[in-house]
Amino acid sequence: MPTAGDPAPRVSLHLLGGFQLLHDGVPVVVPRGLQRVIALIGLRPGATRSHLAGLLWPETSEERALSSLRTALWRLRQDPCCPLRTDGDTVRLGPTVHLDVDQLAVTAARVRDGAAPRGATGTGRHDLLPGWYDDWVLLERERLRQLRLHMLEELAGNHLAAGRHGEALEAALEAMAAEPLRETPHRLVVRIHLAEGNAFEAVHSFYVYRDLLLRELRLEPSPAMTALLDDTLAPIRRASRPEPPQRRADRGRPAGPARPQRAAPPPSIPRGTP
Repeated sequence: MPTAGDPAPRVSLHLLGGFQLLHDGVPVVVPRGLQRVIALIGLRPGATRSHLAGLLWPETSEERALSSLRTALWRLRQDPCCPLRTDGDTVRLGPTVHLDVDQLAVTAARVRDGAAPRGATGTGRHDLLPGWYDDWVLLERERLRQLRLHMLEELAGNHLAAGRHGEALEAALEAMAAEPLRETPHRLVVRIHLAEGNAFEAVHSFYVYRDLLLRELRLEPSPAMTALLDDTLAPIRRASRPEPPQRRADRGRPAGPARPQRAAPPPSIPRGTP
């Protein structure tokens, strides 16, 4: 039994990759209905009770939704591991609760400031609450997905600007794996290979993406991506450009004897000249 001098228990709430509530590293069993309440409160800190109730029970009246929320909060408070704090009309996670979604937001902010945090490429790798299809989950899932994609692209750009090509490529490939049809990470990969002087790798990466885009969407890469390889592909394009028909005909005609030059006519002598 904890005493007054014992440190506060560490509570962790994981929403990326699936719901999991840990109390000092030990999983806490939470019914699915109450999982939804905890997850929403974690994603919408400081939301009012009316707002939470409307998102959790959108098809019922406001009075009934608020009643359902009061019942859910009462059930949660019966558990000593309850991670929630009530402050007037708002409900939020307790100040000591660690939320994995917050770690993604913090890492993304550090990358925007130009930093390269250790382990940033693996942060937020899993989707938010997979298998949940509430409207508020779908919205938050897409928001976090876009946040991570932009973080990885910014991270790759930071590494590239600093000449850390290996780290830049790792971040760009991580973004590419998260969204294979997104052009930005493919463009970064081409830029990184060109910066390293690997023309073959750059051209290969371009055509792999071009084939993927044509196959899946019947689209071509953007002019911005094509322009990256203008200098590299210019000799190849010139070599494969068809010759004009007249030049081909002239080149294929066998060389004959040189035509004799026509002799200049003799000068005429005016009549009457002796």
